[in-house]
Amino acid sequence: MTEDEFDAFYATAFPRLTGQLYAFTGDHGEAQDVVQEAFVRAWDRRERFLADSAPEAWIRTVAMRLAVSRWRRAKRWLELVRRTPPPDSTPGPGPEHTALVAALRQLPEAQRMAIVLHHLCDLSVQQVASETGAPVGTVKARLTRGRAALALHLAGDEPDAPVLGKESGRVR
Repeated sequence: MTEDEFDAFYATAFPRLTGQLYAFTGDHGEAQDVVQEAFVRAWDRRERFLADSAPEAWIRTVAMRLAVSRWRRAKRWLELVRRTPPPDSTPGPGPEHTALVAALRQLPEAQRMAIVLHHLCDLSVQQVASETGAPVGTVKARLTRGRAALALHLAGDEPDAPVLGKESGRVR
């Protein structure tokens, strides 16, 4: 079968085969996928298709086998998921986490971004400057102001809370 003959065959057979596989699978998208995959496999052997007496039957058989195979895989996956019990419960964020998030939300966006990228994503000051497009000095200033504002916000919640960014008495 030449490429032009195959294209004509595809144009006439695809809608018909998709309708048949839709009746078989009950899912139009799945039917289109398996028929398309069957045509892809047929494309690789299009020279020998003339020797086959019924190319549409071959494609239908391949598509049905693909649909059954996909259904079996989905069924096995579902059985596996059902056998695996869900975790008893997922603990929520602790009070320190919620306090930090609330304090971060009160910072200006530029300071918040610098704090998050530097302290939570472990980026260097130079990397933060590169990602934000700000000069290194500006990033340093944002970090200093952001840490000071965070310290005020966090200290307001808990008077004895450690100040973020202080290690051995100095601010980073």
